[in-house]
Amino acid sequence: MATKVHSFMTSQPQKADFPVIYLEGTAVVQVSPRLSVLEAIGFKQTCQKLTQADSHTKQVVIDFQHTIFMDSSGLGALVCNFKAAQEKGIDFVLRNVTPQVMAVLNLTGLDQVFSIESLHSNTLIGNSTPVDLHKNNLRKVEPLPETHPSVASWMKRLIDIIGSLVGLLITGILLMPIILAIQIDDPGPIFFSQIRCGWMGKRFAIWKFRSMCVDAEAKKSQVENQVQGAFFKNENDPRITRVGRFLRRTSLDELPQFWNVLKGEMSLVGTRPPTPDEVERYEVPEWQRLDVKPGMTGEWQVKGRSTVRSFEDVIHLDLQYQKNWCFTYDLKLIFQTVVILFNKNSGAF
Repeated sequence: MATKVHSFMTSQPQKADFPVIYLEGTAVVQVSPRLSVLEAIGFKQTCQKLTQADSHTKQVVIDFQHTIFMDSSGLGALVCNFKAAQEKGIDFVLRNVTPQVMAVLNLTGLDQVFSIESLHSNTLIGNSTPVDLHKNNLRKVEPLPETHPSVASWMKRLIDIIGSLVGLLITGILLMPIILAIQIDDPGPIFFSQIRCGWMGKRFAIWKFRSMCVDAEAKKSQVENQVQGAFFKNENDPRITRVGRFLRRTSLDELPQFWNVLKGEMSLVGTRPPTPDEVERYEVPEWQRLDVKPGMTGEWQVKGRSTVRSFEDVIHLDLQYQKNWCFTYDLKLIFQTVVILFNKNSGAF
């Protein structure tokens, strides 16, 4: 997998120094000023040595005193280290968390997961003692990092708002026929909601018109996964209803996602929105795909769609989108998506 993933990185990972101070079973790791993909691999490797089977470490303290930037790759390395420590029964604590890092933790909800020490004391806060962050001046939240130019583009956001309003209008027109078709074919809920990971890994509920049987999630383990890696597809999935197959082929099942776009959780164009269990399997470089907002369409829709059969290819296309992104490129992908929707052989499964 590494070959294609690395080929579309903006730059190759480099070694960064992460000094470690040992004191009576506690290892304090000093984090660099930036924790992005360039440093995240080295950070993960440093912490892995502290949690090895022959290690006598009882507690790992991550000192963020000098860290002023952390992107999704840095966040991924932090999560991986936390899980590794948990598996070995080692305490994992964040210390001197700067406002820039805290902003990322707040966005993803990880401030409620990690044990976090205050800036100027050893008092634990976070999942140990709830703290009102809005009243704690020491924990003032800074603006979120600009991990990719598309995130800060007001023109992209404007097109998202306009496009989502038009899309919701179309959804309203088609709503009753779709509802009737779903109920006649397979009575049950009209909408299907699933938790996905957005920008920086923040979780949100994605919405679709239901295209599978009511108990589809319970039957998932009985269906063969025909693709490789950290996502699930089956071309002849028996859980898909007759109306659902039509909705998928025409992409009408995705119309409710215009609501996600309007709320800012998604964009019209972006990367494929992964599920939390997919993200659980990411290596550090693969977290880069979370540096942009997920989209209703993107490289994987235009160039891959249902023909994408490996997670490696998904990563390849998502990083290619980040590399090529500009406002006109988004418009190009939107136009290509519209053309593809009228191709009867291009529908999703």
